[in-house]
Amino acid sequence: MNADLLSLAPKIDLSRRGFVATGLVSGFSLAAGPVMGQSVITTDTNGLTAGEVRIPVSGGYQMAAYRAMPAKGGPFPTVMVIQEIFGVHEHIKDVARRLAKMGYLAIAPDLYGRQADMSKVTEMSAAVAVAGQVPDAQVMADLDAVSAWSKTHGGDGVKLAITGFCWGGRIVWLYAAHNPALTAGVAWYGRVVGTPNERQPRNPMDVVGQLRAPVLGLYGAADQGIPNDTVEKFRDAAKAAGKTVDIVFYPDTPHAFHADYRASYRKGPAEDGWAKMHAWLVRHGVG
Repeated sequence: MNADLLSLAPKIDLSRRGFVATGLVSGFSLAAGPVMGQSVITTDTNGLTAGEVRIPVSGGYQMAAYRAMPAKGGPFPTVMVIQEIFGVHEHIKDVARRLAKMGYLAIAPDLYGRQADMSKVTEMSAAVAVAGQVPDAQVMADLDAVSAWSKTHGGDGVKLAITGFCWGGRIVWLYAAHNPALTAGVAWYGRVVGTPNERQPRNPMDVVGQLRAPVLGLYGAADQGIPNDTVEKFRDAAKAAGKTVDIVFYPDTPHAFHADYRASYRKGPAEDGWAKMHAWLVRHGVG
């Protein structure tokens, strides 16, 4: 999440008590702006078991999630798919189906569900405000619950990976420092530095020495919100700490280059990043 954008966001009350989601976003998020239909990738459910599920998390809350996996066989290696700031909408669901077609159990949890119903959020600034209301500690606990749930719902219980985009990319780095059972991670254009606050007290740079799994970072060299030098410093710090981290910069490529429904989409880098993601998972024991 971009701190400058957050400063412009409306001051709205999105507390759990006053605003709780009931399900996932249908279609594409309105907050993301116009959909670029000519580049949208649509993955069918043939040969898959796919759809919304509910995962019990702390406090008795039933968290909505999109689950996709091969209809036959298993157990499957698990990949948790972490949303952009727009929530679990059609793009994130399609990413889960793409992974399922490759033989994974893919789970995209609605990590904003306690704070907001993202189907009712129509402006970018409001989506940024929602993201600012979600505590990192809550996210880490929710992902632990997703991991536990996967073990009895098609996952093999050992091969566990995480991938995420933008807001979710930052979460990938944090979760890799949180869960010792994580096998591998892939972070797509997730920021690594930021101003700490009560809900997000630490950033990836603060926990780089605590990474417990190999992580691949995929970034656009022309990203206007994530300065290249911050990612380079993070990479150097990881190397100094003896961590397995690889960073890829795509020249002349903006933020959100994997989002095929947005004008920021770049087909070449998106496809190359996807291939590198799969190779990374296989190389580190998830595929």
